[in-house]
Amino acid sequence: MKIDKDRISTCSIAFIKYEPEKAFEIIAEAGFKKVDILERPPHFSLFEDECDPKKLLQAAKNTGIKIANIASYVGGGANGRAVAWSFHGWTVPKPEQFTKIGFASDDKRDLEKEMDQMKRAIDLAAFLGARTVRVFDGDDKPESVNKMVEWFQKSAEYAGERGIYLTLENECDGVAGTPKLINELAEKVGSKYFGILYEPGNLVADTGADYKAALEIMKNHITHCHFKDCKPVEGGRDGMNGGYEMVSFGEGIIDFVWIMEKLDEIGYEGDIALEYEIHDVPAEKGIKKFYTDFLSLFQ
Repeated sequence: MKIDKDRISTCSIAFIKYEPEKAFEIIAEAGFKKVDILERPPHFSLFEDECDPKKLLQAAKNTGIKIANIASYVGGGANGRAVAWSFHGWTVPKPEQFTKIGFASDDKRDLEKEMDQMKRAIDLAAFLGARTVRVFDGDDKPESVNKMVEWFQKSAEYAGERGIYLTLENECDGVAGTPKLINELAEKVGSKYFGILYEPGNLVADTGADYKAALEIMKNHITHCHFKDCKPVEGGRDGMNGGYEMVSFGEGIIDFVWIMEKLDEIGYEGDIALEYEIHDVPAEKGIKKFYTDFLSLFQ
């Protein structure tokens, strides 16, 4: 099958040490036309004193890069950021800027604050020309699903009015990393503007889930995708299971041709973000090969 290069982006997290324009330059030189921008300064922030959206948009225009997704954590508060960033050895530098557990809270003031930040992220996505905003599910606990539904419904309604899709990534071992539970949440929210960020690499390495079975379970609610390959190794450094290492496309166990065929079958028309997490080769040196290795799977 053929792959549409215009749908392919890459995640900016691998270049977080660079200012946005320099990161975009490296990404563009590798062949990408789009980027998933990480919500962490200097790349992106909900707070204008940390990141000026006008300057960010200009940096994208200067380098010919389109911002495809805001890889945010809205809905999850400081907990969502802490959980995600802990894998990279990062902490939340200003936790007081956020609620503690986002939409999993029982505090009405926290819920309203989280909703305000959700709206801010959606508005910024619309301003920057992004299709999607990644969200986080509060404390990621199964018992919190029902209390979050109302607030994600409100979020999806606001997003839909602006043509933005919300997307909850498969990661960790709670709701988001359990295909049946994350699908249940999407079903209860009941909006095409709220769905799942399908991440087969995380499903395999973080939770040990069957990524093919997961796609079948979640197929009606996929709003975005992140791709990276992995292989089982003794003493593997990646993933909560500790038995996988991230490698370039075609070197691991994930069948991306099968995935793309299935995504085509279900009518998925969104972006495909390639996420560089290879430890042995710095992203600046490895990103072009990473991109071409993915394309070679479809020749």
